[in-house]
This record gives sequence, structure tokens and C-alpha cells, in this order.
Amino acid sequence: MIESIQKRALHRSKILQGQLRGVEKMIENDMYCMDIITQSLAIQKSLASLNKLILENHLRTHIKSKFESGDEAIRIEAVKELLELYEITNLRTNNK
Repeated sequence: MIESIQKRALHRSKILQGQLRGVEKMIENDMYCMDIITQSLAIQKSLASLNKLILENHLRTHIKSKFESGDEAIRIEAVKELLELYEITNLRTNNK
């Protein structure tokens, strides 16, 4: 993993852990539902940010390497991988 992205991803992961612990405490303390939902939505945004960092790393390393390999089968594999990710993301967005 690219060192700068790894550091940012680990930082984001630690933030997420804290946010999840906070939601757990809110639930245990029977906090107001809208406050819990607001925090849950913030966690979803943080998770999306983490996913973006991981994707950035993947594109800059693995996908770049596959495209530079000179092997057409490996390039096709990279394209297929990205299309599958697009499909997963598109299905999730359309099902909301």
C-alpha cells in the first residue's frame, strides 16, 4: 500500500472505530433516535471516505501495474474488476 494512503486509511479507520463506539453508547443510553441516526449517517460518510482511499490505492498500484504489464489478459482482468466494482456501487445506489 502507498504509505501516505495507508496512514490516511488507518486514521480514518480509527475515527470509524470511535464513531461506532459512540453509537453503541448512544444506543445503550437510550438516546434520541434522530441523534443516533445522525451519527450513523456520519459513520456511513466516513466509511465512504475510507473506501475512496482504498480505491485510490488500488488504482495507483494494482490497476496501474496490470495495465502496464503488457499482457492483454491481465488488462482485461483489471477492466473486469473495475466494472464489477461499478456494478456493485450502481446496484447499491439504485436500491436506495
